Amino acid sequence: MTATIEPSQAELLPAVRNFLSGTKKFLVGGQWVESANGETFETIDPADGQVLTTVARGGAEDIDRAVRAARKAFDEGPWSTMKPNERERLIWRVGDILSERADEFGQLESLDNGKSAGIASAVDVAWSADIFRYFAGWATKIEGSTVNVSMPFVPGGQFHAYTLREPVGVCGLIVPWNFPLLMAAFKLAPALAAGNTVILKPAEQTPLTALLLGEVFEEAGFPPGVVNIVTGYGDAGAALSAHDDVDKIAFTGSTEVGKKIVDAAKGNLKKVSLELGGKSANVVFADADFDAAVTGSLNAWLFNHGQCCVAGTRMFVEDSIFDDFTAAVAEAASQVKIGPGLDPTTQLGPLVSQEQFDKVTGYLAAGLADGARALTGGKRWGESGFYVEPTVFVDVKPEFSIVEEEIFGPVVAALPFNAQEGVAKAANSSIYGLAAGIWTKDLSKAHLTARQLKAGSVWINQYNGFDTAMPFGGYKQSGWGRELGATAIDLYTQTKAVNIAL
Repeated sequence: MTATIEPSQAELLPAVRNFLSGTKKFLVGGQWVESANGETFETIDPADGQVLTTVARGGAEDIDRAVRAARKAFDEGPWSTMKPNERERLIWRVGDILSERADEFGQLESLDNGKSAGIASAVDVAWSADIFRYFAGWATKIEGSTVNVSMPFVPGGQFHAYTLREPVGVCGLIVPWNFPLLMAAFKLAPALAAGNTVILKPAEQTPLTALLLGEVFEEAGFPPGVVNIVTGYGDAGAALSAHDDVDKIAFTGSTEVGKKIVDAAKGNLKKVSLELGGKSANVVFADADFDAAVTGSLNAWLFNHGQCCVAGTRMFVEDSIFDDFTAAVAEAASQVKIGPGLDPTTQLGPLVSQEQFDKVTGYLAAGLADGARALTGGKRWGESGFYVEPTVFVDVKPEFSIVEEEIFGPVVAALPFNAQEGVAKAANSSIYGLAAGIWTKDLSKAHLTARQLKAGSVWINQYNGFDTAMPFGGYKQSGWGRELGATAIDLYTQTKAVNIAL
């Protein structure tokens, strides 16, 4: 692992420096407000553990205020009475402003999350802008259908029957800390395109780009109460999930918390969609393009510092190339440049928090104690900040915690497989089913293996092959529903059947 120079925060854009000054309020009913009880919390720079700024800590009373504002905006307008093309223009404008302020959002995301500012601008912010533009177009394309009904119990009757696609109503959106802005866009854009009003609750570790996004909605001209943003801890998320005047909850996060969301939502049986954990299989056959598979497999578990729900952290490699391939991946991992996200040369930044650092290093210790061997890495990096060396484990068994459980850090466990015995059974032996990768030059083998893998996304000769038009979600305990693409509109609409006797 290569060291890097600590960049000075003197490199911050003036807009970012100004944004960080003073205690940050949250957005309710078109007003920036303090929490009802005056509580605040600090958000930390994971590169050095220093305080970035102080943020208002919302609780149940603040959630109730936000829900009432969203309900009023939905029931009384003007959002509910606005023409679809008017909503389209507003949502599109959000995408344009994000593009115009990409460097500002990128730096802020880097400071709060630890990721590379350059990658945050080029990937997180750019893709978020694309998502708002894509779903802006959907605002004018949500349609019902006419139905040629038979009505067999009314002989001779004539009828006109049709369906309407209508917004669900008030939506609570709870997003994680690994892609704070991007996961907000995943939910906000389709929810708003469908005509809903929303309360966004960002993760307490990374609240800042959500608050800056609130300024963007104001600049774009959204009516008060359509978008509300409440920062806080899990108690705020729990209050939002349980609120009887919330019609739908969309959550991205761990499977453990997802189950709590479901339990909290049962009071009024609100609609729930969940994008949860993963322990994705990345399958490398002996006939793969070796160099491309090494690079792609490294990216599969190192992207976003391994803090990625789709990370290919179970690397299944055909036995005939296992030693050479894992050695090559380990060598590539050992050359990755580690450092703070504001350094443009950084390839691997810090984990998001002390809590996450402790969790990941705990898994490293557990893996070594179980008998796994680290070809590279296996410990923390540096003496300050929440850095962990990229780690490649071999000599692992399926029952090891590093193989079974989601680590959410730059750690991969490599397991050999025999082509004659197949790989699908081992790859599917997980409670998760979010994503998978396949590397082979044999397209028949690729297609057949893709059918066998129980995963919501399967990428062939690539990894992290996302596109806004492609549905995203998981099998098994990786979640309910599909985000992105046309299917995302289903999450935020309901169907009404109308039947008229003529």
